[in-house]
Amino acid sequence: MRTYLDKLTPFAVKSEPTFITSGFKNGKKAIEKFKAHKGSHTHRHAVSVTAQENHPINTQLSSFLANQQADNRHCLEKIVSSIKYLAWQGQALRGHDDENSNFFQLLKDEAEDDVLLAKWLQRSQKEYTSSQIQNEIMSTMSTNIVRGIADTIRAQPVLHYAVIMDGTQDISGQEQESICLRYVDKDLKPHEEFIGLYGVPETTGKARAEVVQDVLLRLNLPKQGLRGQTFDGAANMAGMHAGAQARIKQEQPLALYIHCGAHCTNLITQKVCSASVLVRDSLDWVNQLGVLLSHSGKFKAIHAAIAHAENPSFTAIKPLCPTRWTVRGKAITAVFSQYGSVLASLQEMACGASDTVSTANGLLGQFRKGKTVLGLILASPVISELECLNISFQKKTETIAGMRAAAKLLGPHSRPKEMRQVLQLFEEATAVVQSLGVNPLPFHRPDHPQNTSLMELRHISLKVPKTTTEGNSTKSWIL
Repeated sequence: MRTYLDKLTPFAVKSEPTFITSGFKNGKKAIEKFKAHKGSHTHRHAVSVTAQENHPINTQLSSFLANQQADNRHCLEKIVSSIKYLAWQGQALRGHDDENSNFFQLLKDEAEDDVLLAKWLQRSQKEYTSSQIQNEIMSTMSTNIVRGIADTIRAQPVLHYAVIMDGTQDISGQEQESICLRYVDKDLKPHEEFIGLYGVPETTGKARAEVVQDVLLRLNLPKQGLRGQTFDGAANMAGMHAGAQARIKQEQPLALYIHCGAHCTNLITQKVCSASVLVRDSLDWVNQLGVLLSHSGKFKAIHAAIAHAENPSFTAIKPLCPTRWTVRGKAITAVFSQYGSVLASLQEMACGASDTVSTANGLLGQFRKGKTVLGLILASPVISELECLNISFQKKTETIAGMRAAAKLLGPHSRPKEMRQVLQLFEEATAVVQSLGVNPLPFHRPDHPQNTSLMELRHISLKVPKTTTEGNSTKSWIL
């Protein structure tokens, strides 16, 4: 009735503040008071005035509710768009407290140009911003994306697709499988789409095969369209009898198993570097140097100061990746290109009596040996070539025929007798050793290098596994 307060002038003397301004408080006599007010002149006048207007009370209440819903929908859209933006950028939504989190700070920034959102943020109870709601919104987004990918695959003229799976552990040690789907659209353009990470109770081939089958079932992708499966070479993945690929083949014999090309290249690089003691030890010293600098801020600052004085655009030295051997080229180049500053920084670090200082002193002795220089010179070109091969293997547009062609192109260039003569490598290492002033190489220039100790640097033929479809046999080819 407050809306018609100004129209009750004739009854101002007999007006009822209880039902107009102050409100009703006595609940014990509510029914009695309501009946008395219903027969009052004030109530009858208010009803007559309302009947003469075009917007009755129920219509006004409905309009108010619609406006409120529209405002809430607008704020909810801002919340969803903020979550989408942070998720797309890979940023954390929550922090130590809600007010200082990325999510709330982004909403406050958007509220500067949005009056409705600013009023909504001033409420004591803010809807749709709890951590549970944030997770539900992101889960809904991811589900819609995955469903869209599955719909796109099913809409292709020919339903053929492949599965790519690899296992890893999260920070808590929980085993999880990453699954991607690969398909070719009507324009013959290949696509690789990441579906998600899935936990497995155990790392057996049976458990991993069940994960693949469960994902295909949830996405409503028929097994009849599965034409390929790509895993690493572990027994639980590639085993001929109990591996995941074998169990999937029992359900779909046309699902051809292909050993992941990137894993093959990584295994080749690991075997190459481990076959030569000289190369293996040199890479180990580089890794220990990176570990030393990454664990000690003082030593990192010493090296940065010395390296910056020689070259303002110096490269930071980092440890070698323990599992991915095909990403070590940059670390080796970083050490070899600034070998002089490495020696100078290690010499300054070796002053003291702590355990870290003793490590620096030991590394200084190793990097002063000409063998370390020779090992890096031998390892650098081989790893660089294999890194290029690995990059080509991981392209979305790569095919099996393209992988074989790339490997054949690399084959002749990876052999020392055709890429560089062993004697030329030795002469290059000798020149570098002399320019750096480190201990000379323990070899002498031979007239016939094949009769000297340089034969330990002989070429090693490597067999790279490759699956063929000639009957039921599996063949190998030489890189």
